[in-house]
Amino acid sequence: MKLKLVLLSLVFTITTVLTGCEPLLVLDPKGPQAETTANVIWLSIITMAIIVIIVFTLLIVVLLKYRASKQPDDYEPPHIEGNPIVEGIIVGIPILIVAFLSVVSVQSTYKVETTPEGYEDQEPLIIYASSSNWKWHFSYPEQDIETVNYVFLPTNRPVEFKLYSYGPITSFWIPQLAGQKYAMADMVTTIHLAAEVPGEYMGRNANFSGEGFAENKFNVTALPPEEFDSWVEEIKSTAEPLTEEKFNKLLEPAHLGQLTFTGTHLGFSPPPEMNMEDMEDMEDMDNMEGTH
Repeated sequence: MKLKLVLLSLVFTITTVLTGCEPLLVLDPKGPQAETTANVIWLSIITMAIIVIIVFTLLIVVLLKYRASKQPDDYEPPHIEGNPIVEGIIVGIPILIVAFLSVVSVQSTYKVETTPEGYEDQEPLIIYASSSNWKWHFSYPEQDIETVNYVFLPTNRPVEFKLYSYGPITSFWIPQLAGQKYAMADMVTTIHLAAEVPGEYMGRNANFSGEGFAENKFNVTALPPEEFDSWVEEIKSTAEPLTEEKFNKLLEPAHLGQLTFTGTHLGFSPPPEMNMEDMEDMEDMDNMEGTH
């Protein structure tokens, strides 16, 4: 009776607590890459749940059927050398489970590390996302603009984020659009995604990087392509240019709000992967912008 009361109390408590919880963002995908990740998580949860249910069911059966009180006083268990069938089951099933989850993990990893499925024929929008204590800088080479602590994306177009850091290692994460990827000081990593639903999403640094880590967040807004183009034009007509002096000031450890600039820092402070040819292309782009 006491055990039943404990179980009922536990179920009631869990139900009450979870009633007010919002859906987990990682399980509410708004793009193909995040959907792949969410499907793998659900598959893992279901697989583990089945294993747990079977194990606890067998445990209860064994406890009830083979408990000492059901055996006579003179009972002596038989001497058994081994059972090939049982041994095969207890060894083979875990191997099959691990193999199954390994295949799923490898396939999904390759899938999320490439251009989103269905967008292979489109030219991706390339955005350089660099972190510094404790902020995010987003550079748009194609649009020649830069934002701080927020990023706008066009819907239904592949986006390729080039990640690196001006400080400690950070982790770029937009739960509803893509998984996590490290941003480091000496190399550039790439994360692919596509936003299929207009809206605002949360992005953050998911790797501890010092005392300001908790506020190292950024806002993500997905807009229809025509609205995204209008946003770009508005920035070009209203925002101030980003100078090297201003950028160096932004790199100083601090918490900032959302900032917007014309031009990018890629010309005077290129990411680790940029070679001389890339820098010349950036200079040519700047010169073309200056002639208009």
